[in-house]
Amino acid sequence: MEKQVKKPDNKNKKIKVKPELKKKIILYIVLTAVVLYVVYTIYLLIKQPTNVFTVEEGTLYQEETDIGYVIRKETVVRGNNYKNGMEQIKTEGQRASKDENIFRYYSTNEESLKQKIAELDTKIQDAMAEDTGIFTADMKSLEDQIDDKLKEINKITDVTTLTEYKKEIDDLVTKKAKIAGDLSPKGSYLNQLIEERKQYESKLNSGAEYVTAPMSGIVSYKVDGLEETLTPDNFGSINKEFLESLNLKTGKVVATSEEAGKVIDNFCCYIATISSSEEAKQAEVGDDVKIRLSNNAEISAEINSIANEENGEVLLILEVNEQIEELINYRKISFDLIWWDETGLKVPNKAIVEENDLNYVVRNRAGYLSKILVNITRQGDKYSIVTPYTTEELKELGFSSGEINTYKKISLYDEIILNPDLSKVE
Repeated sequence: MEKQVKKPDNKNKKIKVKPELKKKIILYIVLTAVVLYVVYTIYLLIKQPTNVFTVEEGTLYQEETDIGYVIRKETVVRGNNYKNGMEQIKTEGQRASKDENIFRYYSTNEESLKQKIAELDTKIQDAMAEDTGIFTADMKSLEDQIDDKLKEINKITDVTTLTEYKKEIDDLVTKKAKIAGDLSPKGSYLNQLIEERKQYESKLNSGAEYVTAPMSGIVSYKVDGLEETLTPDNFGSINKEFLESLNLKTGKVVATSEEAGKVIDNFCCYIATISSSEEAKQAEVGDDVKIRLSNNAEISAEINSIANEENGEVLLILEVNEQIEELINYRKISFDLIWWDETGLKVPNKAIVEENDLNYVVRNRAGYLSKILVNITRQGDKYSIVTPYTTEELKELGFSSGEINTYKKISLYDEIILNPDLSKVE
C-alpha cells in the first residue's frame, strides 16, 4: 500500500514583506497623495477662481502718457567778450534779482595777471614773516578774522559763497600787509609790493566784463537757441506740425553753454502737448489737471489754451507753477497727464451689481451674506471708489426712517463677493 504524502497548506501562511520595501511603498503612497492634492487644488482655482475681495483704501487715476514741449518765459544774456570764456557767479538753478551780476567773462591775459598776483602774495607773506617783532591789536584782530574765515571756508560747497569768502580773505591779508608796511623797517618794500598788487588787480577787474540779470528769476546756462521760439508770446503759432519740425529728442538734457546764460521766470512755465483722448476732446480752458514728471513728482496744472488739430487731435497748453527748476534741464519730455484722481474705498467693478438704479455689493461675514448699498464716486475700467451714503442722501433717495436706521455701511477690510447673485442674499 502506497504511503500518501501530505501537501503543505499555504492558505493560512502569511507573506513576509521586508521593512525596506514597506517604507518605500508608504513613501510612494504619500507622494502620490500630495501630487493629487496639488493637481486638484490647481484645477479648482482654474475652474472656480476665488470670488472674495477685501476692501482696501486706494486711488484711481484717469491718466494718459503724452509728449510735452516745455515753454518758458526766459531771456538770454550774452556780453561782448564771450570768446574769452566765462565764470559763473550765480550757479545753475540759483535765483537772482534784477540787475544782479550773474556771470562774468574773463579779461584779456587773466591767467597771467592772476599768476603775478599770486607771486606778489607770496612775497608779501614772506616779508611780513621776517618782521616777527611787529604786533599790534589791529593786526591781532585781522589774524583772528583770517583764521575764522579759513575755518569756515572748508565747510562751504556753494561756488558763489566760496568766491565771496576768498575775496574777503584777500582783503584782510592786504589790510594786514598795509599795517605791517607802515610799522616795519621794510615798510617801503612791503608798500611797494602792495601797490604793485593793486595795479595788477585793477587791470584784472577792469578787463573783466560782468553780465547782469535783466529780470529776477532762475539763472541757467542751458541755452538751446529756442528761447525766442518756444515762448508764451507765440502760443498762436504753435501746432503739431510746428512742434514736430523742431526735431527734438525726448528726454535729452539741454547742453550747458560756455558763452551765454539766461534768466527764467521762476513762477510759471508751460507744457504743450498733443492728445487724442476723449478727455482732451471734452476739456475746457481753466480745467485743473495734474502732471506726473519723470521724477515721479505729481504737480498741479491748469489748461491755459486748447486748439483743435487734424484727425481729431487736440493741442493742449498746460500752465505749471511748480517744479520749474526740474523742467529747466529739458525742452521735450514724456509725462503722465492725470485728468482726475480719487482716493477712498477701492472695490472691483465685478463686485458691484445694479438694482433699481442703485448700486450694491454683497458682504460676506462668517458665511452670512448682506446686501450693502454703496455710492460710486469714481469708476475706472476695472475698479471703483465707493462711499457709504449719508443720511441726507438716503432721504433724497426716498428711504424711510426705519430703512435709514438699519442702513449697513461698507467698511475698510470688508470681504465682498465678486459677481454676486442678489437672489441668494437675504
